[in-house]
Amino acid sequence: MNRLALFALTLGSSLVSLAQTNHNDTMPLIKAKKKITALKTQTNISIDGKLSEPEWQTAQTATDFIMFEPDNGQPLAHEKRTEVKVLYDNEGIYIGATMYDDPAKILKEITERDNFGTSDFFGIFINGYNDGQQDFRFFVSTAGTQMDALATEGNEDYSWDGIWNSGVSITDFGWIAEMKIPYAALRFAEKEEQVWGVNFFREIRRDRQKFTWNHIDNKIGTIIQQAGILDGIQNIQPPTRLFFIPYSSYYLNTNKTGTDNTFKAGMDLKYGINDSFTLDAILVPDFGQTTFDNVVLNLGPFEQQFNENRPFFTEGTDLFNKGNLFYSRRIGAAPSTYPATTADEEVLDYPATVNLINALKVSGRNAKGLGIGVLNAVTEKTDVTIRNKTTGETRSETVEPLTNYNVLVLDQRFRKNSSFTFVNTNVMRNGDFRDANVSAFLFDLNTRANTYKLSGNFKFSHVNEITENLNGYTGYLNFSKISGKYRFNVNSTYVSNKYDINDMGILFINNYHNVYANANYRILNPNKTFNSFNINTNYYAEFHNTTGRAQEAYMSVNINTTNKKNHYIGGGLQVNPFETYDFYQPRQEGRFSYNPQIYSGWFDISTNYNNPFALDTGVWYDRFNQDIRHNIGFYFSPRYRFSNQFSLIYYLQHIRQNADKGWVDYDSVNDDIVYSNRDRNTIENTLTGKFSLNHKMTFNLRARYYWSYTENLNFLTLKDDGHFENNNTYTQNQNNNFKIWNFDLSYSWWFAPGSQVSVLYRNNASHFERRVNKNIVDNLDHTLNNNLNHIFSVSVRYYIDYNQAKSWVKKV
Repeated sequence: MNRLALFALTLGSSLVSLAQTNHNDTMPLIKAKKKITALKTQTNISIDGKLSEPEWQTAQTATDFIMFEPDNGQPLAHEKRTEVKVLYDNEGIYIGATMYDDPAKILKEITERDNFGTSDFFGIFINGYNDGQQDFRFFVSTAGTQMDALATEGNEDYSWDGIWNSGVSITDFGWIAEMKIPYAALRFAEKEEQVWGVNFFREIRRDRQKFTWNHIDNKIGTIIQQAGILDGIQNIQPPTRLFFIPYSSYYLNTNKTGTDNTFKAGMDLKYGINDSFTLDAILVPDFGQTTFDNVVLNLGPFEQQFNENRPFFTEGTDLFNKGNLFYSRRIGAAPSTYPATTADEEVLDYPATVNLINALKVSGRNAKGLGIGVLNAVTEKTDVTIRNKTTGETRSETVEPLTNYNVLVLDQRFRKNSSFTFVNTNVMRNGDFRDANVSAFLFDLNTRANTYKLSGNFKFSHVNEITENLNGYTGYLNFSKISGKYRFNVNSTYVSNKYDINDMGILFINNYHNVYANANYRILNPNKTFNSFNINTNYYAEFHNTTGRAQEAYMSVNINTTNKKNHYIGGGLQVNPFETYDFYQPRQEGRFSYNPQIYSGWFDISTNYNNPFALDTGVWYDRFNQDIRHNIGFYFSPRYRFSNQFSLIYYLQHIRQNADKGWVDYDSVNDDIVYSNRDRNTIENTLTGKFSLNHKMTFNLRARYYWSYTENLNFLTLKDDGHFENNNTYTQNQNNNFKIWNFDLSYSWWFAPGSQVSVLYRNNASHFERRVNKNIVDNLDHTLNNNLNHIFSVSVRYYIDYNQAKSWVKKV
């Protein structure tokens, strides 16, 4: 029996055994929904966490909360009962929640917005269309911190920030949360009588127990559909949703070359086109205070992928992420071309980024479940100066023309759990430069009881080069069981050799096909040992389309558990049983290098964050069936909460790669692709800290020192069969020693809803050399002396609601 047949037989037998579920794993239908009726109030409700207005005493009460995690289905004990009431007026809805508990045991760490921290919290989930598709979620902690998110099934987007008010108080019987959520922060149809999907949520942090008002059965593969009903809201009008966010900022930048002062001013705009759709626009962008990127020494054939830190491109982007065609860091990235130069010319000022002129997006979902997203951004024409080193003459050349980026998404949801989606991305560069267009059709079909899912996509890319047009495509099909104790997933992908989405997306490889399968078992309720337990088996095989050679193949098993003290323990094993081939590392069309069999294992521990001291740590090991090649790594991250205001987290990671094989150069003299046999060490140290004066004022610290070096032991020549032979003629120094230092200290004050003052001090430096220096202190010293850059900045943003502005004008 050959290896591929053995692989398929193992995969199939494992799937069959795990798919044979017993009668206890049958799928229940969603039970009857609870209902609460809102009471209209004429009183001016003070959001102070006291519930002192008389309407709170007469409003209907939502109670009898049920545990969501860990012991799903268990009722909340009477001594910890929760009682929620809902009022409304012409401006918004009001939520009053009384939570009984021992006040001496309530956890209440102070954190900045959208950080739950170690504290109890209360939340409300609102679906204004009651269609099971999207929630607006609002939370408040015992310390008064607000958290909010836009949620679709399986995804919570906390980058979205609504404008709403909240107040809390600790009492002698527990604590109280009070909220006012303006209608402008929600989406709902313009009807005389509103019927909304709603659920109330409470976490008792010390017990790591989560409860909901309407029971969410974890045997069912959905959460939003298991909401209760809120009715009684009548004759309200969706308000004009028009918001202006003017800003001004000042930057002082100093280093060895001099000092610069920069002042910026601009404005963001949000406008509710109708009850469903919102326009967001940035006029004169300013992203100067976004967090730094975790840059690494990248020796591979592909670019490093960075997280998006710019607020405009992170807020409410769920629609734009459909199909994974949009990598927002392309907008404003480095120019797409590099100028051709002669031997005696040099480029003086090649930029790291291109300036963004403006950007806007329109997004939302109507009452019939149609989600529409349109994003458009324009970057400016960018030139560089090229100098002749002999004559001193200079010339200018365009490396990025005026460029327009566009994303269009149409997402039709139906039956509350399924969807069809169309996505198109388009990049148009002015003049004789490359243009690109990608279109995709996606489908996600779930059975009515949310037991099984069939999903897939077809994508087509078109690149218009100056000399030729390139067309490519990919297809994907997935079938899975998504409910119960036993679940599985089987899918396959085909990618053609011309498929390319990298003008607006990110794609590392094409020209392959694969098959993947996963089977897993989980407990749905705690047992005597574990609060949660999950075991996964995974099987993957990938093949190069042109040659049919295997590019990757592995089998793995991993276990993830949480014990009765809420400590996480996990680990796994993986085997890459066959020799595979890498068609990308050689960096030359048609060439490949082989990868040996690999045996890997890992183990992770994360202790309960409720304790003042907690620890995250783990270790992994890879053994290659190739000489003495192996990798070993560990991470160690203690955290300590000194008080409800002050905490520190330290992170150390060390990776050692012995006898690693990697590309270093192309030797044009001997027509050789040169690899090296090398040792590599990487050490990363990160310190983060938080000191909160209150839930509106926070100091944050983040410092990172990254150091990675490679020492070449000897050089190798890549042979035509993908293996290596010694190269004794190549003599260039290809050692690497890269260090980077980043330090951010910031102060943030949310002085009014949606309005913020931010003060940031930042310094950073990087250093690269071909000399291997194994002294970590000496390397840090060299880095900090390599033109350390200092930046001090102050930014003020003020949120203006058109409806409030009208009342200001009337008073004047």
